[in-house]
Amino acid sequence: MNRICAFRKLLKFNTAVTSRRAVFTYEPEYLQEKSPFDVATYDTLNIQIKGYDFPVLESFQGFIHRTAENMGIEVEDSWATPAQKLLVKKLKHDSSVVDCEYGLTLYERNVQIVDLSSTLGAIFFDVLHEALPEGVKVRIHEHLDEHEEVRYVPDFELIQLKTELETLGGPSKRK
Repeated sequence: MNRICAFRKLLKFNTAVTSRRAVFTYEPEYLQEKSPFDVATYDTLNIQIKGYDFPVLESFQGFIHRTAENMGIEVEDSWATPAQKLLVKKLKHDSSVVDCEYGLTLYERNVQIVDLSSTLGAIFFDVLHEALPEGVKVRIHEHLDEHEEVRYVPDFELIQLKTELETLGGPSKRK
């Protein structure tokens, strides 16, 4: 084993021991240094997925999160936004009479990633595109403050109490 260590020190090899034999990988010094080319990185990105099937959407959000972490992409946050209730009316042919009504629920989930390099981003986006389940829409966009506000459910009772307080003259100031 001393010969291997001496040989490694002479040629600056990196070794990995696998099942009783050493595997040598030669890395020239110019490859070990930092590249003179800077790789562009994306700002904070939100991966927004929407769909009508709740279990499929939850599973795909977990897949996005695990895939990002396995690829070395930093996931900063994940969240759900309140579901949207939709009423779809089907009209009879050539009339305005309602034939039937359907109640649909649109679910939305978001995964926020940061410091994604452009080279890794292309691969990551292709993986997401290929794994996209049927009936799920994906949208990738930069994070804005508006996206942060949408995720919280408004407290209508608190808003009503605040407006009543303002109509009565505002909060009282104690001395």
